[in-house]
Amino acid sequence: MIITKKALPRRTLLRGIGATLALPLLDGMVPALSAIRQTPARGMRRFGVLYVPNGMAMQHWTPRGDGTAFDLSPILQPMAPFRDRTLVLTGLNPGPGGGAHAGASTKFLTGVAGRRTDGAEIESGPSIDQLLAKELGRYTQLSSLELALDGRDFAGTCDAGFSCAYTNTISWRTDTTPLPMENDPRVVFERLFGDSHSTDPAVRRARLAEDRSILDSVTEKVAELERGIGPGDRRKVDQYLDAVRDVERRIQRAEEQSTRDLPLLEQPAGVPSTFEAHMRLMFDLQLLAYQTDLTRVVSFMVGREISGRTYNEIGIPDAHHPLSHHLDDPMKIWTMSKINTFHVSLFADFVEKMRATEDGDGSLLDHSLLLYGAGMSNSNAHAPINLPVMLVGGAAGGLDGGRHLTYPEDTPMANLLMAIMDKLGVPLEQIGDSTGSLDGGAPGPGPITTQTADPVQNRRAPRSRPAPDLRWGSRAAHSGPTSGRPPRRGCQRNAECRGRVRPCARARWPHRCRHRGSRRFGAQDPRSNTGTRPAP
Repeated sequence: MIITKKALPRRTLLRGIGATLALPLLDGMVPALSAIRQTPARGMRRFGVLYVPNGMAMQHWTPRGDGTAFDLSPILQPMAPFRDRTLVLTGLNPGPGGGAHAGASTKFLTGVAGRRTDGAEIESGPSIDQLLAKELGRYTQLSSLELALDGRDFAGTCDAGFSCAYTNTISWRTDTTPLPMENDPRVVFERLFGDSHSTDPAVRRARLAEDRSILDSVTEKVAELERGIGPGDRRKVDQYLDAVRDVERRIQRAEEQSTRDLPLLEQPAGVPSTFEAHMRLMFDLQLLAYQTDLTRVVSFMVGREISGRTYNEIGIPDAHHPLSHHLDDPMKIWTMSKINTFHVSLFADFVEKMRATEDGDGSLLDHSLLLYGAGMSNSNAHAPINLPVMLVGGAAGGLDGGRHLTYPEDTPMANLLMAIMDKLGVPLEQIGDSTGSLDGGAPGPGPITTQTADPVQNRRAPRSRPAPDLRWGSRAAHSGPTSGRPPRRGCQRNAECRGRVRPCARARWPHRCRHRGSRRFGAQDPRSNTGTRPAP
């Protein structure tokens, strides 16, 4: 980790840091008579993303109330201990195009719909984790870390004519370069600490010494080669040497960090047998990566879009994706909500560990900004509107938590991406289809607020055709694109809703609305095995 205002060399500094980065040890590393001894050193800023697949049970996600006077929803209850660190956002939309599931994961961090192809001609846009990694990664051994719980196969078609590359990652280095998400804890461990099988400092130093000896021999041979080649080949060799120097820089970073005392952790044997154990282990590796300052940018994909994972450990043997198409069945919605709550509870445990780990003048959580969310809302309708999104972190990450903010309809999700870049000190003019920063476009370390928000700026430009009405109980939500007629009475969103999705009241009593739903909207009748309304 980088400590500002330090008086001793970094190598000496890191040798004195304990496993929990205790602050008293940091104070003892500056001269006793120095003026800066009176001010604690600050930790660096970090960014993390946790993406969940297949949408959300929105009526159990969206909090009641706005501003600071809001109640945590059932799904968000595990975040109660961190209410003051949590900012829930309502009304953000990723924009049209890119496929239902393929677009959900692709646009979440890029703001750009993927090109429709099931071949190699994939195209989207750089994701903000990689844009941040270009800046924050200059100070760490690894520029970023991409984690997942599902496999990382990019071959084949996964979503109606769209390559699996779109559904299996959320990280894009460039417009045409998606990054694979690693799901094997053993491989992640080796990326962080090499194949030394342990976090023991002596073992890591021995491995780094071996790497450096190999690199030195390569450099010497390249210097000999340059004396006998032409200008064209010399340019190619120079490019190669640039890559070698980058490796040297990373080895130097690793050597500086190898003296740090870490929690002793043996190399994981492989992928754990249960979802919970797997996710907790990956979170522990992410925590270690932050704690050792091996990287400051981590993207974590809980599941790929269209994931058919089952959750037997919490009593759900049904596959996730089919459950997400619940047809407004209250039991299926409840089951979907249980999966969503399970994900949030594991994330909350990770946040607690971040809060308990000291870092500079606070904790890892104080100096981090974490984004949690999904790329669609009502998965039954593949609704690309009103995304379920929350931010968690501390003031050093520019977050003023303890609030639920509702933005105007059609506010681009990319505006939030712009705000995140601003708060982490890497402002950009535009990301994807953004129309400005979510807080009005003013860069700087201030909190994301609504006081400075410009409703006109936050809105996306008008479309040539109206967007489908995918609200609960609407015609489009049941039978596809809207014909322009208003949704049926009793299920439409009322004025007090302020843009939040509410369930159809009649869904509580299926016997009172199934006939009308079957007759007018083609909804399946739960009493019929054929999916049609039985004869009277």
